[in-house]
Amino acid sequence: MPFERILLRNVDVPNSEKIGTYLERGGYQALRKALQEYTPDELIEIVKASKLRGRGGAGFPAGLKWGFMPKGDVTKYVCVNTDEGEPGTFKDRLLVERDPHQVIEGTIIASYAVGAHRAFVYIRGEFFMGVKRWIKAIADAYDHGFLGKNILGSGFDLDLSVHRGAGAYICGEETAMLNSLEGKRGEPRLKPPFPAQVGLYGQPTLVHNVETLANVPHIVLRGPEWYASIGTEQSTGPKIFCISGHVKRRGNYELPLGTPLRKIIFEHAGGMRDDRPLKAVIPGGASTPVLTPEYLDITMDFESLAKAGSMLGTGAIIVLDESTCMVDVARRLTKFFAHESCGRCTPCRVGTQRMLEILNRIEYGQGQEGDIDLLLSLCEGIAGRTFCPMGDAAVNPTLSTIKHFRDEYEYHIKHKRCPAA
Repeated sequence: MPFERILLRNVDVPNSEKIGTYLERGGYQALRKALQEYTPDELIEIVKASKLRGRGGAGFPAGLKWGFMPKGDVTKYVCVNTDEGEPGTFKDRLLVERDPHQVIEGTIIASYAVGAHRAFVYIRGEFFMGVKRWIKAIADAYDHGFLGKNILGSGFDLDLSVHRGAGAYICGEETAMLNSLEGKRGEPRLKPPFPAQVGLYGQPTLVHNVETLANVPHIVLRGPEWYASIGTEQSTGPKIFCISGHVKRRGNYELPLGTPLRKIIFEHAGGMRDDRPLKAVIPGGASTPVLTPEYLDITMDFESLAKAGSMLGTGAIIVLDESTCMVDVARRLTKFFAHESCGRCTPCRVGTQRMLEILNRIEYGQGQEGDIDLLLSLCEGIAGRTFCPMGDAAVNPTLSTIKHFRDEYEYHIKHKRCPAA
């Protein structure tokens, strides 16, 4: 039986971005139910019971995050993180361009639950269509009484607006995004305090990824027990997997968390392009450690991938066949991270550049004895020593490719050419 699409159920419908289409397909019924039948505290407990975890990469329990927001009459904010900059990830862009009202509905429910009357959308500057769709969808939501004063006669008020970033990967990190929203340089803040205590403009702030918020209306409408029945015991619900690389059918696939990697690649994505053998898989976006074919039967959930030494991350599966040079994979991804470093701390600002210089040297036939150990030493000096987690992310491609494909690095250095060429 094919899995019932939940988050992507509208994306192939004509005019799916329009409020009329969304309403015809049951849109905003969850908002009515939330405002009319539940108190804010009850909604928080519902999300906790669903075991929904953040879909932006960290996988933190959403209900717990909502519960961290202070009670009482204090100014609070909700921020929708649409700064999707992880290489290989393209799920949030699809949701915003094809079904923005689903995300808006989830945002309103979350704002009501935590007592926020002002919400902000932060979107990557390059997503031109996404910006237009957000602006239009928000305007229509105001016109239909889903935003603004006294929403659906409930007495709850909420204003929502869109703000474009300048295309900085680091602004996907929640505190860097908050700095950018305030008009400051997009650099991470020291945590603690966490945004739930001190966030936007110094006020308590709930920050959520687009896909996370898209789950909320379905949890409210169909119940937390239904939601928790999907996936695994600890990783519940549907997940949008972005599949790219050397497969026959690249794209977004919505499947239950816990779906085996082999099934995703060979059934849903059609198998390997040109039927070449699989060489490696990056399971959760560019910042997650590479896996080899021996892990094909792993289930795609937070716990299983952590045990395997990698991460689910954003669920962006990058598939690589035997023609791929793994040194070049590490080089290209390190080039990205070196370019996107905010420059705040020396290990990341300087260390990634030195890593890139060595990887360039190895890839272009100028590698030297000791380069591999030098790379490992640099990784050790970066990981765990940077102001934010980007340092750990930046070294993962190099560390994991050396771990699984060290012989390929050695071949480059010894023979001055790539064995995969």
